[in-house]
Amino acid sequence: MTLMHSRRAALSSLVALPLAGCWAGPYSSHEGAALAARTNDAPVLHVITSRRLAGSGAQPPYFDWRRAAELTYAEARYARPDRSVLGRIGSVVSGDFGMSEVSPFAGEALDRLAEVLSSRDSLLFVHGYNQTFEAAARDAARLGDDIGFDGRTILFTWPSKGGLFDYGYDRESAMLARDHLADTLHALLGEGRSGRVHLVAHSMGTLATLEALRGYRDRHGEAGLERLGTIVLAAPDIDFDVFKAGLSRLGPLRQKLTVITATNDRALDLSRRLAGGDRVGALSGEQLVGLGVRIVDATDFASGLTRHDAFISNDDVRSVIRRAIERS
Repeated sequence: MTLMHSRRAALSSLVALPLAGCWAGPYSSHEGAALAARTNDAPVLHVITSRRLAGSGAQPPYFDWRRAAELTYAEARYARPDRSVLGRIGSVVSGDFGMSEVSPFAGEALDRLAEVLSSRDSLLFVHGYNQTFEAAARDAARLGDDIGFDGRTILFTWPSKGGLFDYGYDRESAMLARDHLADTLHALLGEGRSGRVHLVAHSMGTLATLEALRGYRDRHGEAGLERLGTIVLAAPDIDFDVFKAGLSRLGPLRQKLTVITATNDRALDLSRRLAGGDRVGALSGEQLVGLGVRIVDATDFASGLTRHDAFISNDDVRSVIRRAIERS
């Protein structure tokens, strides 16, 4: 057996253990239903965001990097990529999972989110550092589609500037978003809700997620958490000591965690230089033993310029997420 096959088998065994278009503007419930009827052939990405609208919102980027005081709910309709040979060649130029329409809701965001999703299983994705709204939406749509998630996909998007040299601003934005994310979880898990929620966070988004889970338990105790399925932290951009302290506040939620790491992650090497301290997502499985969480070392599966997105770009690593959801 080759080394790659050996690592692939090990990855499987770990799992076995447990966009161009137009903006329609704010709409009422009646108008939203009409919109859905007109475009019901396009998949929907549910968006909850603490970003501000970009200008009038009539064209991309729809939402920008500025911080909003209140959350906004929106529905983004997107086109799946052409899986044919010609389609794959064309996607190199045109990209994939392009958004065709983004429609913010004018009312209370979390009430609308709960109304739309309360009885359905949900996949909640939290993006990382250096992500525009459109890039984050593309990743969320691709993740839900590629793992074949049988439910609703939700993007929680916080105000990243989407620039390589804006690490400080992004980190503060992620920390500021933790309460909004905790409120979003409560809207999905609160009394009267029946669907299960699976949570996948990437890079700096894992910091907001860890803080949000701690805040949720501080405010609501264990209420609703039995319906929280798997929690996947992919390439966590979190200081190791901060991570250990955060885990100590999660109680039984720790058993739901899967952490995906890669020791050759170049983006996290840059984060280490900028922020100081070892980043959890760049540590080996041996360095994380004893934390009480499931560790998946994806070093042999990380590729590309930054080697930071194996959770979405590699079939084997995506299968980790899919099977963790199935087994939760």
